[in-house]
Amino acid sequence: MASIKKRHVFLFFATAVAAFLLSLLANSIISRKTESKFAYQPMVEIADNEPRNQVWGENFPRQYQSFLETKDTTFQSYQGGSKHVDMLEKDPRLVVLWAGYGFSKEYNAPKGHSYAIDDIRNILRTGGPTGSGTGPMPSTCWTCKSPDVPRLMNEIGIDEFYSGKWADKGSEVVNAIGCADCHNPETMSLRITRPALIEAFEAMGKDINASSHQEMRSLVCAQCHVEYYFNKNLPGKEGVPYLVFPWRDGTSVEAMEAYYDEINFSDWTHAVSKAPMLKAQHPGYEIYSTGIHAKRGVSCADCHMPYTSEGGQKYTDHHIQSPLNNVTNSCQVCHRQDKEDLVADVYTRQKKVGENMEKLEKILVRLHLEAGKAWELGASDEDMESILQDIRHAQWRWDYSVASHGASFHSPVEVSRVVSSAMDVAGQGRIKLARLLASLGYYEELPYPDITTKDKAQQLMGIDRVALEKEKEEFKENIIPQWLEEAKKREEGMGVKKAVSMK
Repeated sequence: MASIKKRHVFLFFATAVAAFLLSLLANSIISRKTESKFAYQPMVEIADNEPRNQVWGENFPRQYQSFLETKDTTFQSYQGGSKHVDMLEKDPRLVVLWAGYGFSKEYNAPKGHSYAIDDIRNILRTGGPTGSGTGPMPSTCWTCKSPDVPRLMNEIGIDEFYSGKWADKGSEVVNAIGCADCHNPETMSLRITRPALIEAFEAMGKDINASSHQEMRSLVCAQCHVEYYFNKNLPGKEGVPYLVFPWRDGTSVEAMEAYYDEINFSDWTHAVSKAPMLKAQHPGYEIYSTGIHAKRGVSCADCHMPYTSEGGQKYTDHHIQSPLNNVTNSCQVCHRQDKEDLVADVYTRQKKVGENMEKLEKILVRLHLEAGKAWELGASDEDMESILQDIRHAQWRWDYSVASHGASFHSPVEVSRVVSSAMDVAGQGRIKLARLLASLGYYEELPYPDITTKDKAQQLMGIDRVALEKEKEEFKENIIPQWLEEAKKREEGMGVKKAVSMK
């Protein structure tokens, strides 16, 4: 009888404890639901083309505060990160490969989105001739830098936005990449604000409006992280450097290469080899699309903007960064391995691809210099035609692989294939050049130049960096302050309306 009483007492207390714990859980759920109900309180009305990120931040403080973290430049991985890196100093061969093009003047590793405007203003590539401040670049170069771009496109038209010089719109494009680039201000749904992506889908016979929400979490990135070129010969838009994605026949490296060959397009003529060159921009989306993560339905945002939580609220982390600086919320959501093992796996893939990439760069340097020697010895256009095409194709495939930051992780198999094909094409070009040089009476191997530093490489290519830097400093002192003052006055006149409802 005593044992039965003890059992009843135990059950009573166990039930009481369970009831207490359930009440705590219920209170927590009710509290979280209440918190969720009042988490979003619209403080201001956001206009359709509001470019100022801080205005959006009034209504979405968590997202905005995380976006501000893109100013952090302390993280550096084996192949990327957010730290400032002078890529020409790190790899002086690039100066020779891009000789005659702006990238041989200055090329730095990309930092966070917060620096999009500052970096394009300060880079030597955008120039700034004394007195005019117009620089050598077209206005189209602003396209991916700011939410002021869709604002301007709506105000003055797409063609007019693309027209003119880069500096013509320096006082208009002042807000760094942000909210309005990707979001509808009324619903906060993802939207495409750059016409080039919509037009690229149309060229492929696809409707971008049929894309799912998960697809949109990559497509908003594909507005900018893609290969593109400026077409000045579009019917009805002649002379306008209109931004186009070369996707009509597909997004593979071969499909885009064939597209460029068909329309006889080149970004520049190489200063040494005289080859009609293609400069890959940053085909991140194209390469990502061939990788295992894309095939598994993983979006760009899943890794670079993973979900996080604060105060019981789940939201997308807008500190857009390398997943390797946030392994817990990115990689380990799906992969249960230790952080060290995951990072080591990434670095292993990148190093293996990097080994062949370095070999390919050395071959390409030789190709350009040997072609220059052939011209010097009197080679004809007919002699060089096939060789220049090999140089064009080999370097395009190298650039396609290297310009897409993170490519050797996003799709290591495809990148390895592309690099291997580039080495094959480059090898064929060198064989042709050896035969041609021999026919011109040159039987020696051309000495490989001393380009162990950026200074030596730029001197070899005839680049006067001191003069370029002086010109840029004058531009920064005399022109940029005027832009900022004009922009300040314009934005003060825009104002901000308080939200109508606080429900």
